Amino acid sequence: MAGRTRAVENGHGESRDQAPSKHRIIKPEMCYYCFDVLYCHLNNLNPPQVPSFTNAYHPLFVTWKIGKEDRLRGCIGTFSEMELHSGLREYSLTSAMKDSRFSPMSRDEVPHLQVTVSILCEFEDGEHWEDWRLGIHGIRIEFNNERGSKKTATYLPEVPTAQGWDKTQTIDSLLRKGGFKGHVTPDVRNGIRLVRYQSERISVSYQEYAHHCRTRAQGEH
Repeated sequence: MAGRTRAVENGHGESRDQAPSKHRIIKPEMCYYCFDVLYCHLNNLNPPQVPSFTNAYHPLFVTWKIGKEDRLRGCIGTFSEMELHSGLREYSLTSAMKDSRFSPMSRDEVPHLQVTVSILCEFEDGEHWEDWRLGIHGIRIEFNNERGSKKTATYLPEVPTAQGWDKTQTIDSLLRKGGFKGHVTPDVRNGIRLVRYQSERISVSYQEYAHHCRTRAQGEH
């Protein structure tokens, strides 16, 4: 599979080989750049050169997975629109080094990594907690915890289907992720404010990144 990136997907599961969408901006170079940033950071090198892809403003997430089982290793992003160059530079490191669920990443792990860049789009307010489609929408919920404090949590579009969850299981898991510790009742779910969104995403493995680096080096000679 060296030298080939996985199919780009948007919320409708369309691949990169289909007719271009007016919204589609995702490129494998964004994943290569995340690997560049992480590699330079872990090896105390100067930051990589400014990338050539668009520097438009978008919300984004960077997800690292590791091993043959594609275990989650870090996933952090922002719903604020950021310039893609600085946003990917920041969140490639934040998700690798500062995800509180995991220890900071080490150099030894890099050859076993896969990175996914998700560009978020099509934000819409849901009318109720079930007003979204599995496999199509990511969701961000806002709710009050047992002490009345406002909390938020999100799952990207691919998470519920990857876990085999229905809508209720997804919402209940998301409440737990956001810190809700009480009994999840219908009233708790009905009190949620939900925003649904879609994403364009692409994944690149370290092997694909290494092939890209070799090709890039040959092109410079």
